[in-house]
Amino acid sequence: MKIQRITYLSLGSNQGEKLETLQKAIDLIASEVGAIQKIAAVYKTPSWGFEGDKFLNTCIKVSTYQAPEKLLQTLLAIEKKLGRTRKGQNEYQNRPIDLDVLLFDDEIIFSKTLTVPHPKMLSRKFVLVPLNEIASTFIHPITKNKIAICLQNCEDTLGIEMIPEKLIRPIPLSEKYNYIAIEGNIGAGKTSLAKLLSDQFNAKVVLERFADNPFLPKFYEDKERYAFPLEMSFLADRYQQLSDDLAQFDLFKNFIVSDYYIFKSLIFAQVTLSKDEYFLYRKMFDLMYKEITKPDLYVYLYQNTDRLLENIKKRGRNYEQNIEKTYLKKIQEGYSNFIKTEQNLNVLTIDVSELDFVKNENDYFAIIQQINEA
Repeated sequence: MKIQRITYLSLGSNQGEKLETLQKAIDLIASEVGAIQKIAAVYKTPSWGFEGDKFLNTCIKVSTYQAPEKLLQTLLAIEKKLGRTRKGQNEYQNRPIDLDVLLFDDEIIFSKTLTVPHPKMLSRKFVLVPLNEIASTFIHPITKNKIAICLQNCEDTLGIEMIPEKLIRPIPLSEKYNYIAIEGNIGAGKTSLAKLLSDQFNAKVVLERFADNPFLPKFYEDKERYAFPLEMSFLADRYQQLSDDLAQFDLFKNFIVSDYYIFKSLIFAQVTLSKDEYFLYRKMFDLMYKEITKPDLYVYLYQNTDRLLENIKKRGRNYEQNIEKTYLKKIQEGYSNFIKTEQNLNVLTIDVSELDFVKNENDYFAIIQQINEA
């Protein structure tokens, strides 16, 4: 299990739509850094250390699984997305956004790129006032004083004025959802996405045990002969796994992500079974389906069939290499019909045909944003 750390960040802006930029920065931090636990009020302050427009400043408390250096890289990338161009490390200037790491747990860090606690935070009232709102009892690792005492000792005389407008705290996935099921055709990337979500949000992950099914390689060699035992064995295994695994977790306390939902059994059975076999199969499925916990969000990853074939070839499972395009299209149609007719699920369809969310962080964060907005 990854270790969750607490960091306090300072945010400032003195160019453009300043309040809007601060909100965009907060939304990006929530998607790319971690869950935002607290947001201080917004304060208007004069520019500090140079002649410039007035700033809007605030501080936030964030829980993250990122290491300090990775956190800094992520924040610099967010600044760049919001239009900031850094011209010099020691040069104060107007800027659309400024993100600083103030504190990282109780650590003291001195590296070439990062110093924590922030070396100038104790002399800046525009930092200490909002920080005191959300962390008054936090002990500064060097002075060993509470932040409230650090504020009292601050000699900064620049004026600071709270504004009435408030920033909105993004609700993290782990608070919004208890159980997310990731679905898609063969090779769509559902397992990869489930693992990424599990890593970022420390979620409990339930992965389908397809590799243990002895009928799967035989099915691809002789579909007519092995379709029924394959689908029945998958149904029994999926039912048992979801029943057992979900029963282990408290759905009100744990965030759970699975890379399948049991309804996929019916979708594949419609394609592979004969009419009589499907009639019998449907009876068994309906009995089991009533007992399965429904996900709060059902995410369907759509991939065009050409891309699916590319992905199948890349992952190199021998028994999958002869899968035909027509077969994938039938499965795609089955998912499409299910999504159109199923009214008891909260369904989000994401087209990932042009995305590489495993290798490209921006593509991954785009998916997280869509899930957040679902």
